[in-house]
Amino acid sequence: MEHIISSVAPGSIAQEMGIEPGDRLLEVNGKSPEDVFDYRYLMNEEEILVLIRKANGEEWELEIEKEYEDDLGIEFENGLMDDYRSCRNKCIFCFIDQLPKGMRSTLYFKDDDSRLSFLQGNYLTLTNMSEHDIDRIIQYKLSPINISFQTMNPELRCKMLHNRFAGEIFDKVKRLKDAGIIMNGQIVLCRGVNDGAELERSIRELTAYMPQLESVSVVPVGLTRYRDGLYPLEPFTKEDACEVLDLIHGWQEKLYKEWGNHFIHAGDEWYILAERPIPEEKTYDGYLQLENGVGMVRLLDEEVAQTLAGMTGDDRKIHRTIATGELAAPFLRKHVESVRKKYPNVDIQVFAIKNEFFGGKITVAGLITGTDLISQLKGKDLGDRLLLTNHMLKSGEPVFLDDVTVDDVQNALQIKVSIVESSGADFVSSLIED
Repeated sequence: MEHIISSVAPGSIAQEMGIEPGDRLLEVNGKSPEDVFDYRYLMNEEEILVLIRKANGEEWELEIEKEYEDDLGIEFENGLMDDYRSCRNKCIFCFIDQLPKGMRSTLYFKDDDSRLSFLQGNYLTLTNMSEHDIDRIIQYKLSPINISFQTMNPELRCKMLHNRFAGEIFDKVKRLKDAGIIMNGQIVLCRGVNDGAELERSIRELTAYMPQLESVSVVPVGLTRYRDGLYPLEPFTKEDACEVLDLIHGWQEKLYKEWGNHFIHAGDEWYILAERPIPEEKTYDGYLQLENGVGMVRLLDEEVAQTLAGMTGDDRKIHRTIATGELAAPFLRKHVESVRKKYPNVDIQVFAIKNEFFGGKITVAGLITGTDLISQLKGKDLGDRLLLTNHMLKSGEPVFLDDVTVDDVQNALQIKVSIVESSGADFVSSLIED
C-alpha cells in the first residue's frame, strides 16, 4: 500500500530529508501503514526507517532520529490514508434517504467509519466493524467512540436498520467497555417504533455500560417531504414529547444519585415541542452531546448573559437582520431583547425561515437552504447586514445544502451577509460590531 504525499511543512524533518509533494510513502519500520492511525502509531518512535518512492520511481530508505512523538511534517492526499467506509444499513430513519435528487454527490454518501467517529465525532452503527477494527480501537486507545444504538432490543434493531446482523453489536460494545474505551451513544427516536416501553428498556440496559459509556442522547427523527416509498413515520406531538421528557428526567434523577452523572439527555427539540423550559446548565454534564443538539439553547443563554455582563452599553445605531430556522427564532429574539437593554438603538429583526426545500417538519437552522433564504427575504427591509449561522454552510466552504453560495444570496438580496460562529460572544458581537 502506498500513500501520496500532498504537502511538506517548511522546516520539518521531511523537508530536511528531501521528501517532496508527490512522493509516496511505502513503509515505516518495515510495515505499510493501513491508515492514518497505523501511521501515527508507527511514528511514535525515536528511531524510524522510512521507505519513500520518489516521483521518478527511485526508492529512498531514510533513517530518521527524532523525539518520541514528533511528526515528519507531511500530509497526504487522502487524510484518512484509506478509503472511506460507507454504511451498509437501510435505516428507516435515515436522513440521506430523504434527500431530493440532484443535490451534490457528497451529500448522498453514508459513512459508517470508526476512524471518522474518533476524528470528527460521527456516530457509528458498529454493523460495519470487524473484530480487527475493534482490536485496533483498543490497541490505539481511540476515544471517544460515538455509537448509534437506537434500541437495545436486538430484533427491533435489525428491523430499524434493515440489517440482519444489526442486533449483534452488543458484544463489541462490551469489549470496548472492558478495554476502557470511552463512548457516547445516540438514540434516534421514531414514533411508535422505539419509544415508550422500548425506550425505557434501552435506557435501562445501556446503563450497564457506564461509566465508560458517558452519555446517551435521545433525539427525534427528522422527517422531510421526500419520503415516498420509505417506512411510514409520523412526527411526534406535544403529548409525545412530554412523555419522552418525563421518562428521561426520571432516569436522570435516579442515575445522578447513583453515579453523579445524568447520563441520558434529551435533545433541545423535545423541550421546545413540549413547551417546557430548557434545563439548567448543570444538567448537561459538561455538554457532552452538544453537537447532537443537546444543550445548545442553554449554552447560548449562558454565553450571551456572560458576554453582556461585561458590557456597559451605549447609544450606537444599528439595523440588521438575523435569518434562522423556526426552532431557534424565539430564543434568538429573546437574546436580541437582552442586547437592546444595553444598546437601545440596536434594531435587529429575526426572520424565521420556513423550510420549504425539505418540508415544514424540518425546523433547524442547519438545514436552511440558500433558495429558501432568497425567496422568503426578497424585497424585505433587512437593514445593512444579514446574519446567518455557520451551521447552514458546508464545512469550510461558503455553500448551502442546495449549492447556492453566500455570494448568490448577497447578490440576490443586495445585502452584505455575515456568517456568525456559534458562541454567545460571537452572536452578541455580530449584533453590535462592524
